Amino acid sequence: MKLSNLLVINALIALIYGISYQLAPTAVLSLYGVTQGPGATLLARLFGAALIGIGLLTWFSRNVKDTGAQRAIILSMLVYDVIGVIVCVQGTVSGAMSAVGWTGVAVFLFLALGYAYFQFMKPSASKPTSVGQQSRRSAKL
Repeated sequence: MKLSNLLVINALIALIYGISYQLAPTAVLSLYGVTQGPGATLLARLFGAALIGIGLLTWFSRNVKDTGAQRAIILSMLVYDVIGVIVCVQGTVSGAMSAVGWTGVAVFLFLALGYAYFQFMKPSASKPTSVGQQSRRSAKL
């Protein structure tokens, strides 16, 4: 998988959820079995705003070629998604969310595994290649 594909997938998921939390917070909260109220609605809208920000960030960064910027984006999104997995597991297991909370676990886990791949398994996608390595490769060709 290419990093740009993962960023586009992340952007679409985040924007869909973010817009949903903005337009229909009580409906989305009820799907997850979250107790309704003004505070819950406010927090849902704040979460939706954060998701829209993440969606726009991942969409606009899908074609970034700077390796330093790529590494910063990958690591930030990895940390965010790992925390998302932990929070969704805790919320679902504790009963704060209904069984639908497992869908949140699945989404965060999918994205976390994707970013972990680029952070740890595919260093060539996010680490700069030295000039010496490039010239040696060119000489071999």
